[in-house]
Amino acid sequence: MTIRTFHSVSGLVALLTLLVRPQPPLLAQTSATVYNDGRVFLRRTIPVSVPSGLSAHRLGLGSLLPSTVFPLDTGVTLTGATYDAAVDEQNTMRRALGRQLSFWTGGTHNGIRDTIIAEVVGVDPERFRLEDGTIIFGRPGTPRYTADLIQLEPTLSVSVRSTTPRSALRVGYFTDGASWEASYQVILGRSSARVTGMAVIPSQHLRLDSAEVQLLAGSVGRQGQGYRLEEMVVADRAQKSYAAAPEGPAGEQQIGESHLYTLPGRISLRPGLTTTAALFDPLASAYERVFDVRGQIPYYGGLQQYGDEITVPVQVTYVLKRSLKSDFGDRPVPGGVARIYQPDDQGRLQLIGESSFRHSAPGQDLRLNAGQAFDVTAKRLQTNYTTRRDSTRTTATAAYTVTLSNAKDTVVTVNVIEERGGEWSVLSSSVPAERISSTQTRFRVRVPVRGEVVLTYRVRVTW
Repeated sequence: MTIRTFHSVSGLVALLTLLVRPQPPLLAQTSATVYNDGRVFLRRTIPVSVPSGLSAHRLGLGSLLPSTVFPLDTGVTLTGATYDAAVDEQNTMRRALGRQLSFWTGGTHNGIRDTIIAEVVGVDPERFRLEDGTIIFGRPGTPRYTADLIQLEPTLSVSVRSTTPRSALRVGYFTDGASWEASYQVILGRSSARVTGMAVIPSQHLRLDSAEVQLLAGSVGRQGQGYRLEEMVVADRAQKSYAAAPEGPAGEQQIGESHLYTLPGRISLRPGLTTTAALFDPLASAYERVFDVRGQIPYYGGLQQYGDEITVPVQVTYVLKRSLKSDFGDRPVPGGVARIYQPDDQGRLQLIGESSFRHSAPGQDLRLNAGQAFDVTAKRLQTNYTTRRDSTRTTATAAYTVTLSNAKDTVVTVNVIEERGGEWSVLSSSVPAERISSTQTRFRVRVPVRGEVVLTYRVRVTW
């Protein structure tokens, strides 16, 4: 045993003060899962005394969907609940029915506001009984409500049955007011790209204080309409106590058919503010630049005759390679928006494309559409068109030329892609036709430096 000797009375007093100082009450602990579609699942641990058997509790949980409330402990059963979200003045006046209120008439006397007393005897329409017994329609002044009539936030009253006494009540429920999306930065190098991923969490009116926050990426079904909870909250942009973006990347795990990201530390969300967090540490990825020209054949319906040569866009796509057994390829990538950057001659990064994409499973390449090419151009001309019709079907044969021009100092390969459902075929072509799916055929055309190549092909379409 260690015995500590105090050399002054002040030291002993300080220790006794520390021992007898009342401890602050336990605060409600919150864990939240934010979904892409705006749903927020909250898990709350509320420090209330729950006896064994039946008990009733009034909980200030804010806006929520009452039908989703349930206890998180197996030994607790929710036997009934009422939810009061009426925080407006009209419903405050309803609570005052049968009560006397003080009304300010607008005047003052000797610095004191002139007031009258009236009893609330009806609403819809509002009716008030004055002190002389007469009843008037319309308020006699500005009402002054007592504190017991004011409800500062929506309140849930629950009846629960517990198998044992407890010092806290753990409940889960859905609310809204926040969502999240993924944002990526792709910096192109000579042979590989540097990829960073961030989770962006805007809070419309959800307020969380020092909560554990998780983000769920996936398409989670939902039923019913009108889920959105209406609550007018002023954005607290002057608040300086909200938590900064968490340090370090989020932890990831598969849950059901979705992926869950747990942000490190505890986070506070404030209405009107946006929090960002790293999904993963920067990763390197090999990439390929692809030039695509889409065809003129309609996917369904009849094949039309065209007479004029037209300029068609050459789409630029950057394909990030995500082979399995690589850092980038082995991880799921939540859908979001990727911004593609490339350094100029002085090393300054310039935005060269912005693309959205869906959730990508491990091993799937990311195709990022960066826009249209400047120095690689294409023109298309239908050079022949014939049709033949029998009793039930029509068959059309058409010939095309696609003139591809390259003003770059390097050789480029352009993919000319025709896509159609149903019965159709390529009869002949100047470049081999590659059947890449049941509906798509591709012509890979190599275009020399500052040169031009003309692709020709004939198709037959039946509908």
